Parts: sequence; C-alpha cells; structure tokens
Amino acid sequence: MVHCENISKNFGKVPALHDINLNVGSGEIFGIIGPDGSGKTTLIRLLATLLLPDHGSAKVLGYDVVKEYKKIRKSVGYMPERFSLYLDLTVEENLEVFASVFGATIKENYELISDIYQQIEPFKNRRAGDLSGGMKQKLALSCALIHKPRLLFLDEPTTGVDPVSRKEFWNMLVNLKKQGITILVTTPYMNEAALCDRIALMRHGRFLKVDTPNNLVGQFSDNLWAVKSNAMSGLRHHLREFKTAKAFYSFGETYHLVIGKTEHAAKNEQQEMENLRALLMGQGHNDIEIRKIEAGIEDCFMELIRNE
Repeated sequence: MVHCENISKNFGKVPALHDINLNVGSGEIFGIIGPDGSGKTTLIRLLATLLLPDHGSAKVLGYDVVKEYKKIRKSVGYMPERFSLYLDLTVEENLEVFASVFGATIKENYELISDIYQQIEPFKNRRAGDLSGGMKQKLALSCALIHKPRLLFLDEPTTGVDPVSRKEFWNMLVNLKKQGITILVTTPYMNEAALCDRIALMRHGRFLKVDTPNNLVGQFSDNLWAVKSNAMSGLRHHLREFKTAKAFYSFGETYHLVIGKTEHAAKNEQQEMENLRALLMGQGHNDIEIRKIEAGIEDCFMELIRNE
C-alpha cells in the first residue's frame, strides 16, 4: 500500500527526512511514533502528495507520488494535524462538500461512516467551529472517509483531545481496519503505539526501528526499575551516584532506572536495590519506593536513543 525507498526532504538547509525506507502492508494499522519535530508530518504530507521529495522514490497504492499524484488523491483519505474543515459551515454541509469533491454522496457511502457519524449526527446543523475537540475529530474523520478510500493518512489525530475521546477514536480505527481500510497514523503518544500492528520509532528525520510493539518490547535487554521518594527534585542528582545504573530518565511520577542485565546483577538484584535505598537514605530521602517493572515502548525508544 505504501512503499518508500531512501526518501529525503530538506527545507532550505534544515533536514527533515533522511533516507526513509518504509513498507506498509494491506489492512494494517501502521504507526509512526516520535516527538514533535521528528519528521512525522513531513513524511505524511509527502505520501499524501502535498510535498515533493528531494531524493528517493515513493509509491502509494502502486502510484508514484510525483508522477501520478492525481490518482493517489482520488484513492486516499487524509486527516491533517490541524482541524481544517470549514468553520462557518455546519456538520452536514462540510460532509456534503467533501463528498461532492470526490463525486460521491453521503447516502451511498453512509454505511462506511455510520458508526462515527451517528455520534455527531444529532448536531448536524451546528457549525463546525462550535464543535468540541472530540466532535471536530469525528467530523474530520467522517470527511476523510466519505469517498471510501482504500488508504487513510492520519496526522496526529488525537493531539489535544481528552483521554476518553482518544480511546473512542482508536476503537473507530480498529473498526475501520476490519472493513479493509489500511491506516497510516502518526502520534507523539507512546502509549498509542501498542494499538498498532507495526510501528516505526522516529527521531530527527530517521527511523530508529520498525517492528511490532511486542517485538520491540521483547528486545529490551536490560532490567528496569521505577524509583521515587519524598524529594523528587533532588532524586535526579543522587541517582547519578549509583554506579550500577546505565541510564535514568523521568517518567510520570517516578524515574526509570536502567540496570545492565548481567549474571551478577540477576543474582544480586535485590541487594542492588537495597544498595540504592541506602544511598538515597544517606542523602536524606524518605518514603523511598524501588520496584522492578516491565519496559514499555517509551523505554525502548529511550534505549534506541542511547545506542545511536
């Protein structure tokens, strides 16, 4: 469905994409995961034929993104990062406009969007500019689907949306996949990676790793501890003194501490935890909590960055 070979893109002297190679199979949800500025939007816009590559080649649905862009635009749906519908038109009017652009009607493709559109249909006469964030999201997705695309490009669709709406949105994507639609989605949220069939972890315009979420987590090679105390502001400085640690980083209300998985460490992990506790108590920390945890996608991302 999507095939890229050594795609690169610069904006003046600023590099945005470096030798991107990508293959997205039919019927999968493929996620591109990375922080702001990593190149996710540039890649999506290039595949949606809104930007031209400087080097390399890319095909979408078998069509070249440069030479056959008109054929691609007729067969894909695209939901940009920012809400870009007509704010002064109603929900129903926006949907009618997008359907007419592709020579379709709401009636003939209603079945495809019914699960999504039914949630906002009671507000079909409300102007798009007056909708909540979650409702705007559902309207934008409906407009991207109304011409029955084979492939859907979603650029950070859940950014700025409340957690409940984010969960609902991903449930919608799973249902669309069941209808045979291939989805390429970008997101800065690492916890959304687990909802994809495969993911590419991206940083500074490069793919660090492409694999299934389970495989990525399974390849995490070290032990991982979650650490917190009553003095989190000073904890970072004192964790530096623990020589067994390979790395540490803030993670929510704790610090994640990476401990090398050696034979010695495996046999003496509990003693190592007590050594850390003693070190922190000696620095005035109380209410110390140290526990072993399983790595997540964000931990894998941090490990890949350390090994660059």
